[in-house]
Amino acid sequence: MFTGVYTALATPMQANGAVDYEALERLLKAQIKAGVHGIVLLGTTAETPTLTTAEKQEILKFCTERLTGKVKIIIGTGANSTVAAVENTRVAQAFSPDGVLVVTPYYNKPNPSGLIAHYKQVAALGTPIVLYHIPGRTGLKVPAAVFEELLASVPQIAAVKESDYDMAHVTDMAVKYQKRIDYLCGNDDLFPMYLAVGASGIISAAANVFAPAFVKIYNLFKEGKTAESFALFASVYPLIKACYAETNPTCIKYMLSKIGFGSPAVRLPLGEISAAHKEQIDALLAKAGKDIMIKG
Repeated sequence: MFTGVYTALATPMQANGAVDYEALERLLKAQIKAGVHGIVLLGTTAETPTLTTAEKQEILKFCTERLTGKVKIIIGTGANSTVAAVENTRVAQAFSPDGVLVVTPYYNKPNPSGLIAHYKQVAALGTPIVLYHIPGRTGLKVPAAVFEELLASVPQIAAVKESDYDMAHVTDMAVKYQKRIDYLCGNDDLFPMYLAVGASGIISAAANVFAPAFVKIYNLFKEGKTAESFALFASVYPLIKACYAETNPTCIKYMLSKIGFGSPAVRLPLGEISAAHKEQIDALLAKAGKDIMIKG
């Protein structure tokens, strides 16, 4: 159901912090032109916690009008309140997404019974769920036994976006549930390893800038040209790493600004990246081939 390259879309902003819809439209067109298979709206990369309710609605309306029928759409609806996650999902359904991205609740670290009940309530609304597992941000690493119970109890979970760096866990999940879920890479810097254990694709923040490269890496791998796929990945790897030199999406928005897609502005509590990281990114972009980056 969820295969290929999905871009976790950033929210371009003007220098004053307002959403830059002109840059957003060009970003959407560039992603489609690059051949991505889907777009994730209102994920972490979109700075969703800093957007107002009205802005979220307008972004969803603006983007879905331009994406529907062209690529698959996933909308982020997770929250650490079950009532909020259910309401977010209800709002998202008005835009007919192919799925909703629901992160494991963060900070309050639910116990197994609570976690299962949380996903059951979201699932009751009927839209396929992409479960987002990112222990580094949520503080919750779901044990294998709990995952098994969760997937058995909530058939509406169609995919997992896996952002754990524990490759033993990743391999266990990929082997055990290969016929039950679409297993999506959530770590740009581990994309070849995920493909090697049967991942169906990736949800990528770095694809905001490097969508053509990610699409080609994926396509080459699927064509059986694994050496070529990895060689391309290796050439882009320093840029992928630079995307995360500071908290996502600060570096990605700086990169987007350098190639003509809005300003580098982010909203507090995120701030401007350091002069040293700007210099590092400028040097990498100057040496990079234009074919690996999106074009306006």
